[in-house]
Amino acid sequence: MDTTSTSEKAPPPVDPGADGPAAGSATHIKGASVRRGDKVFLGLSRGSGITLLVIMAAIAGFLAYRASIAVSKNSVNFLTAFEWNPQGDPPAFGIGILAFGTLVSSLIAMIVAVPVAVGIALFVSHYAPRRLAAPLAYVIDLLAAVPSIIYGLWGALFLVPYLDGLTRWLDQFFGWTTVFEMSNPGSPARSIFTVGILLAIMILPIITNVSREVFLQAPKMYEEAALALGATRWETIRTSVLPFGRSGIISASMLGLGRALGETMAVATVLSPGFVFSWHILDPGSGTFAQNIAAKFNEADDFGRDALIASGLVLFVITLLVNGAARWIIARRKEYSGADA
Repeated sequence: MDTTSTSEKAPPPVDPGADGPAAGSATHIKGASVRRGDKVFLGLSRGSGITLLVIMAAIAGFLAYRASIAVSKNSVNFLTAFEWNPQGDPPAFGIGILAFGTLVSSLIAMIVAVPVAVGIALFVSHYAPRRLAAPLAYVIDLLAAVPSIIYGLWGALFLVPYLDGLTRWLDQFFGWTTVFEMSNPGSPARSIFTVGILLAIMILPIITNVSREVFLQAPKMYEEAALALGATRWETIRTSVLPFGRSGIISASMLGLGRALGETMAVATVLSPGFVFSWHILDPGSGTFAQNIAAKFNEADDFGRDALIASGLVLFVITLLVNGAARWIIARRKEYSGADA
């Protein structure tokens, strides 16, 4: 006797009331609104990204167009010439001195700033007590927000006289190296060396903040394991924190280098105007890309401005390459951290 059909219960009927089609339609409407919001957000995001790319392309295209006008009429090699006379007949201008001054001042800034910034970052992240670390980190953040013209005024009125004794000491004991030799010992310290020291102070907060954040992300289990094995605090940092943060230090340094390369007002305020090539970094004069543009742009004619724009294009490319390399290193570090986790 088949009892299956009689014992099984039929499924309850679907109520076509409020809990049926109404609920389904509400769910459908809610999902549709979410999808529309996603589409709007996606469109805005794509539009913002495309806008940024268009702006970058417009800037690069404008610089390249105006630079081509000047370079096509230049009578010397634009990349290697050590003179700047776009009003001459024929025009003659090159970026040799500007490239030298920009690279040397940035190199001095990096040599001074990177060790100090890494030391401060380690102190704030691993040595300082919490009640001191937080205010100190806040002060470092404030230094990054100080306008460059304020740094320039401070450098011209305080740093230049203060470094006068140091430049004389370097000339006295290291003048035999040519680099630290002063052609005119009585001249003020408005030199590439002073500019490099000022730039080091300006990029110090950038390198410190990025390095500190990287050090704080170091795996605690590695530090605890090193301490458990009897390592000192410095040995723990040297064997676990610094290797983990090496790429972060490099990327932070390159971000600081990007600012040092393009700094304008502070350099223009401190550096003596001039267009003279010299291996003596303590002598006044020389110049940088940004300082030369700021000093000569208002007084230049149309062709002279095209020549200045050509030098700006070189600085634009260098800055993009430096910042792009820094971003690439940061991305590599994130991939490594994710794989390690």
